[in-house]
Amino acid sequence: MKLSSHLFALVAAAGVAAAPAAARADGADRKLIERGRYVIKIAGCNDCHTPGYAMSDGKVPEKEWLTGDQLGWRGPWGTTYPPNLRRTMARLSENEWLKLAHNANFRPPMPSPSLRNMSDADLRAVYRYVRSLGPGGGEVPAYVPPDGSPVGPVVMFPAPN
Repeated sequence: MKLSSHLFALVAAAGVAAAPAAARADGADRKLIERGRYVIKIAGCNDCHTPGYAMSDGKVPEKEWLTGDQLGWRGPWGTTYPPNLRRTMARLSENEWLKLAHNANFRPPMPSPSLRNMSDADLRAVYRYVRSLGPGGGEVPAYVPPDGSPVGPVVMFPAPN
């Protein structure tokens, strides 16, 4: 009898651990996570960081959001690829994320000024939302310098006049 109650406790604990963070969150955390979801949607993060999002008018399942993309963005700076934000946030503490965001100076087309100017409250909400999604997706191609050959398809930006 004792073994079965221990087994039940282990199975129950495993179920809680496997549940998405949003489902386990208390009311205040849920509100913060929902705020982050809203900010992600209105800031256009999915347009680049979620494969196929912009081309499908946003009709990509949420479980696939923010996993990075293989579509490169090529211009005079070279070729950049939108990183997997879920993997990025998994490696950072919330305070490390705030510092990274407030000091953002990424290559185009990332709108670094927009990220730098987000409030701490919105940045914390974004962090909590992305972390609530859990792991997903893989790595994206590395940055390619201007004289290098991009991997796969790219969106070309003209050279400035």
